[in-house]
Amino acid sequence: MALKVTTSYLEDTLGVFRHYKKLAEAAIGQLSDEQLYISLDPEMNSVAVIMKHMAGNMRSRWSDFLTSDGEKEWRNRDAEFEDPPKSRMELLAHWESGWRTFLTSVSSLTEADLARRVTIRGEEHSVLQAINRQLAHYPYHCGQIIFLAKHLQHEHWRSLSVPRGASEEFNRRVAAGEASQR
Repeated sequence: MALKVTTSYLEDTLGVFRHYKKLAEAAIGQLSDEQLYISLDPEMNSVAVIMKHMAGNMRSRWSDFLTSDGEKEWRNRDAEFEDPPKSRMELLAHWESGWRTFLTSVSSLTEADLARRVTIRGEEHSVLQAINRQLAHYPYHCGQIIFLAKHLQHEHWRSLSVPRGASEEFNRRVAAGEASQR
């Protein structure tokens, strides 16, 4: 992710969220339909379950974000860890719906909104705290998706950054203006 100088917290964090979404989607794109539903053991979640959970969290937390509790009455968090959508198309639609809710909500905020108060599970937070809470939560789960995809693809995995053993060549290409920095 190329660094851009900005004084906007919201612009910076939206960039980070979009970056992790892109990384997760690049990993998801390397998986077969069957691999989306593989769990490494009974206590682990599949990529599909993680995607379902993230989408449910995003819709609950960020629907009517400034005016209602982030833990909506209609949300069933436990169900997010069971029975993900059965097809890749349904799963990706669910995922996109969550991200759209989240990114639209955060994009509508102003820097002045950061000090406003919201509630999540009955607990008061500043908007800044609520965003930071998700800045830890969503990249954590994106990392899980990437880890699982890399494990499942093993020798067929295509690196999402500079591949192992290729740093010198990558640095040479950046210095020569032949590659963009990540």
